[in-house]
Amino acid sequence: MRRFAFWLDLGVVLVLAAGGRRSHDLDGSVLGVLETAWPFLVGLAVGWVAVARQPRTRRVWWLDGTVVTLSTVVVGMLLRLASGQGAAAAFVLVATAVLAAGMLGWRAVDAALEVRRGR
Repeated sequence: MRRFAFWLDLGVVLVLAAGGRRSHDLDGSVLGVLETAWPFLVGLAVGWVAVARQPRTRRVWWLDGTVVTLSTVVVGMLLRLASGQGAAAAFVLVATAVLAAGMLGWRAVDAALEVRRGR
């Protein structure tokens, strides 16, 4: 799964954006989802750059996932505020929970499978 890591994280962000738009009865078009997702996509990119700068020998699944998740949430919320989209406390909590569950969740499954395979 690691070679698809970025794409899995990207999928988590897009699911958050699409689900949020649907729960608020907003346009579910691709452009609508991207309008909601763009701040988090920038945060995701920041997180991935930070993780990529770490030496491979020091990388641990939960640390990579935490860095990417926190970057996605913090940068995403700051950009939402700067662009006038807002960041209500409940939204921050829900977004953090969804992103953490998705980004840490798939990494935990991958780590468990690696242990099982004996790597």
